[in-house]
Amino acid sequence: MPDYKAPLRDMRFLIDYVFDFPAHYARLGADDASPDMVSAILEEGAKFCEQVLSPLNRSGDEEGCHFDQGVVTTPKGFKEAFAQYVEGGWHGLAADPAYGGQGLPLSLGLVISEMIGSSNTSWGMYPGLTHGAMSAIHTHGTDAQKQTYLSKLTEGQWTGTMCLTEAHCGTDLGIIKTRAVPQADGSYAVSGSKIFISAGEHDMSQNIVHLVLAKLPDAPAGTKGISLFIVPKFLPDAAGDAGQRNGVSCGSIEHKMGIKASATCVLNFDSATGYLIGEANKGLNCMFTMMNHARLGTGMQGLCLGEASFQGAIKYANERLQMRALTGPKAPDKVADPIIVHPDVRRMLLTMKAFNEGNRALTYMTAQLLDTAHMSSDAGQREEAENLLAFLTPICKAFMTETGLEVTNHGMQVFGGHGYIREWGMEQLVRDCRIAPIYEGTNGIQALDLLGRKVLGSQGKLLRGFTKIVHTFCEANAGHPQLKGFVAQLSGLNKQWGELTTHIGMAAMKNPDEVGAAALDYLMYSGYIILGYLWLRMALVAQTQLEDGSGEADYCQAKLATCAFYFKRLLPRTGAHQAAIEAGSDCLMQLPAQLFAL
Repeated sequence: MPDYKAPLRDMRFLIDYVFDFPAHYARLGADDASPDMVSAILEEGAKFCEQVLSPLNRSGDEEGCHFDQGVVTTPKGFKEAFAQYVEGGWHGLAADPAYGGQGLPLSLGLVISEMIGSSNTSWGMYPGLTHGAMSAIHTHGTDAQKQTYLSKLTEGQWTGTMCLTEAHCGTDLGIIKTRAVPQADGSYAVSGSKIFISAGEHDMSQNIVHLVLAKLPDAPAGTKGISLFIVPKFLPDAAGDAGQRNGVSCGSIEHKMGIKASATCVLNFDSATGYLIGEANKGLNCMFTMMNHARLGTGMQGLCLGEASFQGAIKYANERLQMRALTGPKAPDKVADPIIVHPDVRRMLLTMKAFNEGNRALTYMTAQLLDTAHMSSDAGQREEAENLLAFLTPICKAFMTETGLEVTNHGMQVFGGHGYIREWGMEQLVRDCRIAPIYEGTNGIQALDLLGRKVLGSQGKLLRGFTKIVHTFCEANAGHPQLKGFVAQLSGLNKQWGELTTHIGMAAMKNPDEVGAAALDYLMYSGYIILGYLWLRMALVAQTQLEDGSGEADYCQAKLATCAFYFKRLLPRTGAHQAAIEAGSDCLMQLPAQLFAL
């Protein structure tokens, strides 16, 4: 199993120079997030992830979770690691100080989440889901609900879940069967069954607070009739502690391809006491607060597992001796050359590096927008950030997980046959990553959300919000001595982006299937352009630092070389996605369903 080392140099490059977090925090009045504080958080967070979480990754996968008559036990060391995490103040890093949090910007919390996900994705699911539940209760809960639950969740004494999926419905939440019947005391009796509930039952906290989608007896049909309920495993007593056991139980846990140390549960609600959060029949709005948080977290899993895979692959490629370089021996004193000399191995390694570093930049840009949306005193800035987040969230989730899966597959391939063997740990990263394009809304659903709801649904407004940023950037850097060719390439694609969108919109007016047919290719096409923009932002900083001597020369040259690789070898993939979009829906829909099978 590769030993994880937090990529602090690359993180600091983005935080300090590309996105200028210090100035960003100053604008938001986040005085506690000083450069010294940020540096200390990075250093200590890295130590915790490298020394505590990473050693539990392989053993957690081997052992998995244990289920015995409704009781779930996490792998050895998981509970103790969570206690350390909580004791270190990591859980409440970005939480509201009113409930015991440190009140630091959300972006800092996400930076720590990156390290956690890279060192132990399964373990990270437990606090990750809790942060989502905290966000939903903080945004939509009553004052009494916040007082009851947020302090316990912030302290890590209690953890949280989101309960959406049922056996007969995943994406189509309008047909859920779970019911909530009003009781005389103002509570609700919640009955039904939910599946695929991450961290739904475990031994790491004293209580688990489930956020459950259910329908009231008089609810309108479809998604307009869904309400959201707080259903704790143990009902809070008069002192606010975990008291009487509620009518919720774990029926079983799933045996999965990956993330085996994350308990994926079937939860049964048997007239469990629940409390309405938000307005009746408006539960989906409340849940989306949590889901959007989770979607960004899931997108990051592509980056996290890709980073872990790259670290293993680069070490192996420098050590493994096989054949001689085509241009002559590079290690004549050895029996063969290290495989990193071979062009095809370099193709894989550079693809990994380009996606990882590009996706990290996308994560940090999005994190900044989250800060602005939550903390800015300027209503116009908050609205602009919310619009950009609405546009970027499905791209973050889908593009980063698709490319993350590609990266982990490359990492396994670099090892050759050894990559397929469990003891090296590379195949675990592939298995763990494979769920990311599926859960929190499949990537096909993310694509429909992007193209149908966000882009076409806003009549292009949300897209123009981003293409304008890219246009302004390209105009400002059109004459850059070293990078003008790449700037022109990006500018052309940015213009084409709008034209392609118009083409789809026109076709969809005649045939709605055109949206579904184009959606995933459109999302990937968009992701490649966004990473192109971010790679140029990184390259501009690297070029400046190289020229003025302020940066580490080798690091800056590596940035520029990887940027060139991205523009020459990866960004042209947009052409294939464009061709697929323009092919339309006919070739997908003309074959009758009964003719798929012979």
